[in-house]
Amino acid sequence: MSLIACNECGGSVSEKARACPHCGNPMGTAGRIGKPGWGFEWRTQAEVLGWPLIHVAIGRDERTGKLRVAKGIVAVGQFAVGLVAIAQFGVGLLFGFGQLVGGIIAVGQVALGIYFGLGQFATGITVIGQLALGKYVLAQVGFGEYVWSTKVRDQEAVEYFHRLWNAVRGFLR
Repeated sequence: MSLIACNECGGSVSEKARACPHCGNPMGTAGRIGKPGWGFEWRTQAEVLGWPLIHVAIGRDERTGKLRVAKGIVAVGQFAVGLVAIAQFGVGLLFGFGQLVGGIIAVGQVALGIYFGLGQFATGITVIGQLALGKYVLAQVGFGEYVWSTKVRDQEAVEYFHRLWNAVRGFLR
């Protein structure tokens, strides 16, 4: 069993203690989901412009109780920010994948894409989703300049998505 420093008084405290015996400050409850001290964090030593190449962070910091946020070139976690973000909630400057994500390319339940969005709710120039908003839209319910949906069949949208599908198939061969 290790000792950790109390973030209030600096005294030595067992890592399993619920409160500091010196000042009474509540300590993290290690190992309990959703409580301070639960989680995991790892990052590569390699950095690009001060950001780790890969940063994985989930849960809460054991000392502060604050949510861990993954920040890196590739960021993975409940909350993540990076060039590529794989997260429950994330911002991927280039690519975001997760539950609620944004980026130039976004794939998620709520995908806020600038160029391409794929999701239950999606935005972007090219968008595929259940509810979608963009320029070229393929959706159950869609809003945009060229829409192919259950109610609208714009010929420009149909041709665009056929060309897109053929390009994807050619790439996968």
